[in-house]
Amino acid sequence: MAKLIKKKKWLIFGGGGLLLVIMIVASLRKDNTNAITVEAEKVTRRTVVQKVNASGRIQPEIEVKISATSSAWIDSITVKEGDRVKKGQHLISLDRKQLLANYNSASSSVRSAEARIKQELASKKRVESMYEQNLASDQELEAIQASYEIANSQLSQAKANLESRRDDLDKARITAPQNGIVTKIYKEVGEMAVGGMFQADNLMIVADLSRMEVIIDVNENDVVSVAVGDTTEIEIDAFLDTLFYGVVSEIAHVSEVTGMGSQQQVTNFQVKVRMLNVPEGIRPGMSATADIITDKKEDVLAIPIQSLTVRQKGSEKFASGGKKSGRPNNSNSGPNNNDGSKKREMEELVFVIADAEGNVKRDESYDGGENIDEEFKKAKKGTKYAHIRPVKVGISSDTHYELLSGLDEGEEIITGSYKAISKDLSHNKIITMRKDSDKKENN
Repeated sequence: MAKLIKKKKWLIFGGGGLLLVIMIVASLRKDNTNAITVEAEKVTRRTVVQKVNASGRIQPEIEVKISATSSAWIDSITVKEGDRVKKGQHLISLDRKQLLANYNSASSSVRSAEARIKQELASKKRVESMYEQNLASDQELEAIQASYEIANSQLSQAKANLESRRDDLDKARITAPQNGIVTKIYKEVGEMAVGGMFQADNLMIVADLSRMEVIIDVNENDVVSVAVGDTTEIEIDAFLDTLFYGVVSEIAHVSEVTGMGSQQQVTNFQVKVRMLNVPEGIRPGMSATADIITDKKEDVLAIPIQSLTVRQKGSEKFASGGKKSGRPNNSNSGPNNNDGSKKREMEELVFVIADAEGNVKRDESYDGGENIDEEFKKAKKGTKYAHIRPVKVGISSDTHYELLSGLDEGEEIITGSYKAISKDLSHNKIITMRKDSDKKENN
């Protein structure tokens, strides 16, 4: 009988121990089930380069469009597209017949004016001599002097007209205004070159291809950070895997608006970037992409762009989805605040990995509201938690933000996944670290 009672005691104690083990395992399983799998990275120092990206086209810095000053038929064109020319080199000859006739007519007018002034001068001397002998009146003297002045004026007009006709005749032989390459010829021999001050036809384009620039359209939100002299990295579609450099030479003061009045309205400002090294074979009109370096910080603390998120200030008092957490608080600044007159204050933050639950660290102090001294439950060994950490950031590169305050070098922050950072994670949320093998499978 004593042996039977002793056996029953062992069964009871054994059963109780087994039940306790099952409860512990179940508890651990429950914790692991609720945990969010994340990726992490330590805060380190690096160089952060802020860039403004824009696309555009290549064009020469100096490009001259050649046209005629007077209308005439084209007699000859001495060059073809792609030819290199020097300043003063003969390019186009226009028909000179009409221009030569106009010149000869003007020359004849000059000779007539010169003959008349000789006649008027002789008459003037004769009348002046007679006037001295009291043989001519004051009226006759004044009349001959006026006639002489008119003849002088007519001679000046005739000479000016002759100079104009000579200039037209000279410009019938069109020469290169600068060194460069003929990039475009618009007319053929035998066609009419329409000249004039306001509606002259373009006959040819001569451009200096040794000095090129990129014309890009920069969005109004980015142009405020661009300055003349900023270094620029240039990629030309026709030159794969080659990086060229330039400097911002000009920024437009007037915007260019597309899609005015529609949802697709875009406001851009034209920016010119002078290329420092011009490759052989470059052509005007080629497509290019420019990265303007607007700021650069070396050896600064930095965090990955994807690690930063925005939440309402005081969001640690609420679980994900806007529901109140288990800890009581008297704050009315949470997501369910019914006072619509108060604007919700937002803050930028990251999630820091911690070994235990805790309060939020803001401005070098821990913010726990009225429950700052509350005791948190003891964490199980190996359990990791996500803590909200408000931060301030500066400039940004394509991958990282400059960190101004909020974190220390070496602290471990959560960098993924996007869904976890933007939605699922909350303060003191249990997390598990994603293994390297899992990362490779996802990639």
